[in-house]
Amino acid sequence: MAGELRMEVLPMETIDGVKAYHFAMITKTSSMIDHIYKVRERQDSYCDIGMTHSLLYKKLSEGEHPRDVIINFYWKTLEATRSNFGEKMAPVHIVPGTFDTVSLYYVLRLKDIKENSLIEIPISEGDNNIMVKATVAQREVIKVDEKTYDTFKVIPDMENLESQNVVKKGDVPELIVWFTADEKRIPVKIQSKVKVGYFVFELIAVEP
Repeated sequence: MAGELRMEVLPMETIDGVKAYHFAMITKTSSMIDHIYKVRERQDSYCDIGMTHSLLYKKLSEGEHPRDVIINFYWKTLEATRSNFGEKMAPVHIVPGTFDTVSLYYVLRLKDIKENSLIEIPISEGDNNIMVKATVAQREVIKVDEKTYDTFKVIPDMENLESQNVVKKGDVPELIVWFTADEKRIPVKIQSKVKVGYFVFELIAVEP
């Protein structure tokens, strides 16, 4: 096994007086891969209980490019601010319904996913505000750990990020997520492009 990605829904919290869902994504590579591309990363996302926008996002990572990022969303002024290791950047304008990159997985699960459809979701990393266009490519039956799943294959439009200068040309991360085609919309497979190739995460277990 090259690594592990764990997605958690944690107990609800209150952010600036607003009750919020707390999502966490924890990613780490195995010792076998560490010497090639080490990843130790935890991301925390907080969204309002109506799942209409993000309230707070945090990322703590070790490795080649360490991060200690905090993104605050201010909805009265429609602004987001980003800091890294305490160094603050200028606020950016955001549009209503903007989410962070972790909550994107959960928001997609709530959408009416259909074959050959397009889903648009505004995303901010605190230094930008972009519109992610996710294409539901086709329905696929895939096999994960000897178990067969009927899934929707969803591909966020990362070229859209490049066109808005969010990432450098030639270094566009490609992301594909396979969600179960039932009402639970569980992500059973995630493929993500990194500098050394691709990481493919497959579902091991779903805990209640």
